[in-house]
Amino acid sequence: MDYIIQYSIYVLILSVLLGVSTIKLYQKMGYKGWEAFIPFYNYYIILKEIGEPKWWIVFTYLPIVGPIMMTVFHLFLMKKFGRTTTVEKLLTIFLPFIYLAYTSYFQLNKVDRFAVDDEKGKKESFLGSITFAVVFATIIHAFVTQPFAIPTGSMERTLLVGDFLFVNKWSYGYRMPMRPLALPFLQGTIFDSGKDGNPKNDPKSYVDAVKLPYFRIGEFKKPKKNDIVVFNYPGDSVHTAIDRMDPYVKRCVAVGGDVVEMKAGKLFVNGQPEKMMGDAEVQHSYTVYTSSEIDINSLWKNLCYLPVEDQGQTNDGLHKYQFQGLTDGLLADIKQMPEFVKAEEVLANKGEGAIAYFPVKDENNNYVNDGTGHALESKKIDYSQSIFPYNKPWNTDWYGPLTIPKKGDVITLTQDNLPEYKKLITVYEGNILEFKGGKFFINGAQTDKYTVKQDYYFMMGDNRDASLDARFFGFVPETHIVGSPMFTWMSLQGVFDDGPKKIRWERMFKATNTGEANKTSYWWIAAVILVLFFGWEYFVKLFKGKKEEE
Repeated sequence: MDYIIQYSIYVLILSVLLGVSTIKLYQKMGYKGWEAFIPFYNYYIILKEIGEPKWWIVFTYLPIVGPIMMTVFHLFLMKKFGRTTTVEKLLTIFLPFIYLAYTSYFQLNKVDRFAVDDEKGKKESFLGSITFAVVFATIIHAFVTQPFAIPTGSMERTLLVGDFLFVNKWSYGYRMPMRPLALPFLQGTIFDSGKDGNPKNDPKSYVDAVKLPYFRIGEFKKPKKNDIVVFNYPGDSVHTAIDRMDPYVKRCVAVGGDVVEMKAGKLFVNGQPEKMMGDAEVQHSYTVYTSSEIDINSLWKNLCYLPVEDQGQTNDGLHKYQFQGLTDGLLADIKQMPEFVKAEEVLANKGEGAIAYFPVKDENNNYVNDGTGHALESKKIDYSQSIFPYNKPWNTDWYGPLTIPKKGDVITLTQDNLPEYKKLITVYEGNILEFKGGKFFINGAQTDKYTVKQDYYFMMGDNRDASLDARFFGFVPETHIVGSPMFTWMSLQGVFDDGPKKIRWERMFKATNTGEANKTSYWWIAAVILVLFFGWEYFVKLFKGKKEEE
């Protein structure tokens, strides 16, 4: 309801701005001045006068798409009044209501229509086609499905580095955009400016001042255990808008009420070993020792691409390599190499907390050396690289037990569990939490009880030893859920990793979120769509030709 109210206010403000700035233009066209203030109808009049399809008004106030369409309609209105020079178009685009008001009150002139068959009309028709192609693509991107690339190996063996996916935004109900004024196709920033090395200074692709609350429609189901889910990274410190935070893809290993625990690198949920899906494999990091150097390129060619780091030689002359994401089968293959000596699974020590601290920098922003060749650490915790919650002696291999909160849970706050629930209460659910004089205060009222307002999830990568997941950033709230991957439409090795460059044809147009080892390929659907897209005009002409012959 809050979303609808605020959205309605947003529409009314834009309608008032249009009305105030164009009232005399509408009167010049033969309409009442008040008609310029009526939402949708005011733009309907423009489309009617300019001779464009009336149904385009449905796009007028849509988030993200709306500003593009309103700009097109403003250009239509200026065209009718003869304002068609490059400068006048730029003023209409970048100073819309100001230039419309200037034209309306100070530069009003006669109505001017362009012939549709002159060269200028043809040029504008072409530009209009391009514009509406962009609008159509924006609608699909913003409201239906969004392309997504896998740049890291956290979901290896299930989703590979270099996989390009389409994400279904309606899987768990459509989350309405929270920043309606934004550039299409861009997530958070326009480009990396490199200014001060701080991404917070990069130009944003959205207007943060115009915001709408969280609202989801069509929520027929919620994420369940073993779903592969796309969500906005809760640890994003650059973007305050939830829907503009970096998108992550992980497997949902636990939902509200479940208890998560890692024992010696193995996941347990509610005390039971995790149930592996058909498309997932248990993977671990290993240190491999060999009697001679490994030919990495030959290894990749004979097995597959594997992230590997050459760590040099040991004191006894052995060569040491760090492998990520080795399955039991891959480890067995490596053991068959003639130079193989031994392999040790990389495991953190039980009871050893994993807390990271920011390095110390001098006045020139250079790292300060601690005397041993490493950067001196400050006392400021780097929460993005530390295990959640930071006051527990947990690490990625020995974690929990941790209970995932769900809507309706009543939390009893203590100093010990404050790091576990502070962000949930303040950031995710918008409350003010204080601890004064040994007592807790929520929104100014003294209480140590808090009722959870939404469901939470625990997301982890299938490649557990190479995954920045919920063990670091904690619970994922339902507000951050985007959707689920539908299928892989392209898979390129060597784009985001060091492996040999190639196209993985066998992965293309296969369903992603089925949990099956042998996924169905939908290449034939893609082929039909491409034929229709590129051959539509040919088929229309062919059909018309046959009809005329008859």
